[in-house]
Amino acid sequence: MRIAVVDTRGIPLMPCTPAKARHLFKSGLARPKRNKLGLFYVQLCYEQEPENQPLVAGVDPGSKFEGYSVVGSKDTVINLMVEAPDHVKEAVETRRSMRRARRSRKWRRPKRFDNRLNCKKRIPPSTRSRWEAKARVIAQLCKILPIGSVVVEDVQAVTREGRGRKWNALFSPVQVGKEHLYRRLCEMGLSVYLLQGYQTKELRAYYGLKKTKSKSKQSFDSHAVDAWVMAASESGADHPTCTRLWYMVGVQPHRRQLHRLQASKGGERKPYGGTRSLGLKRGTLVKHAKYGLCTVGGFGRIRKTISVHAYRTNKRLTQGARVKDCRILTWVAFRSWFVAKKQPKPFSKEGHPPHSTKKGTPLSSPA
Repeated sequence: MRIAVVDTRGIPLMPCTPAKARHLFKSGLARPKRNKLGLFYVQLCYEQEPENQPLVAGVDPGSKFEGYSVVGSKDTVINLMVEAPDHVKEAVETRRSMRRARRSRKWRRPKRFDNRLNCKKRIPPSTRSRWEAKARVIAQLCKILPIGSVVVEDVQAVTREGRGRKWNALFSPVQVGKEHLYRRLCEMGLSVYLLQGYQTKELRAYYGLKKTKSKSKQSFDSHAVDAWVMAASESGADHPTCTRLWYMVGVQPHRRQLHRLQASKGGERKPYGGTRSLGLKRGTLVKHAKYGLCTVGGFGRIRKTISVHAYRTNKRLTQGARVKDCRILTWVAFRSWFVAKKQPKPFSKEGHPPHSTKKGTPLSSPA
C-alpha cells in the first residue's frame, strides 16, 4: 500500500511506503495528518519541488455504493468503497410538509419576493447531492494525490423513443446528474474519460479479475475492482499491487430546525438540531478518556454535556460526556476505516479443518 504525501505548502507529491513514512516521523521531518475523508497522509516539514508521475482515478458510480481507485503506471495507491447519500429525498419531503403545516397555522400575507423555481434551471436536491458527492471525493483526493485524469463509467439513462429524439434524455435524473458531474470534474482541471458498462466487463476479463454479486460486501471485488480496471486502462498498470480497501460513510448532521417535528406535552415546541455542540462542530473526531475514539453528537442544554458516538457504527455511547474529557483531533466529513483482511482458516494435512477442543477445557490439560 502507499501513503499520500504533501509538502509544507500543501502541494501533493508522489505517495510513499509505510516504512518511509515511519522513517520521516522518527526523524522529525514530517507530521501525520488526516483530511476530510478521514484518510491518513503525511505532511513534510519543508518545501519540495514536485516530480510527480501522473496518477489516474477510476470512478464506479452506483445507487447504494460507489467504488474509487487511484492507480499509477505500476502501483495501486488507494481503493475506496463509499456509501452513496440517499437521505436527501426524504429530508426535503419532511421539510416541505412541516413548512406547509407551519404556514397554515399563521395568517396570510402578501409574498415578499418571487421565490418560484418553475422558470429557473436547477437540479433536484436528491440528484444534486448524489452526484456532487462523487465530485467532493475526487476533490479531496486531488488535495493529497497528484491526480491528472479521471475515468468514469458512463451510466446509461433509461429513455423512451420520441418524435425524432429520445423522449426523456434531457430531464432524466441520471442524465442530468452525470452531466453535472462531468462539468464539475472538468472545472477542476482534470481530463475526463468515459467508458461504457460492457467495456468495463471486457477490461475485467482482460486483467483476469472477477466481481462479486454481493454489492454490499466490503471487499475489493465488489465495486473497487471496476474502478481499478478503468484507471489501469489509462495509466498502464498490469495488475493490482494492493487490494486493501478503505470503507467510507458520509456524516449526516441534524441541521438546525425551528423546533421538533412533534410538539411535547402542553403544546411546547422545543428547538432541535444544529451543527455546534458547546463550541465543538458536530462530527468532530475526538479521543475520550473512557470511550476512546469517537465523534461528537448533540448536547444537553441543562447539564452542559455532549453526546459521543462510536466512530464506525455511529451508535451513541453516552449523553453525559464533558468537553474537558475529550481531546480534539480533527473534523471529518466522512467516517472511514481500513477494512481488515480476512485470514484464511487453517486446514490439516488431510485438507479438513482441525477439530476444536471441548468447551471450557484448556489446551494443555487432558480431555
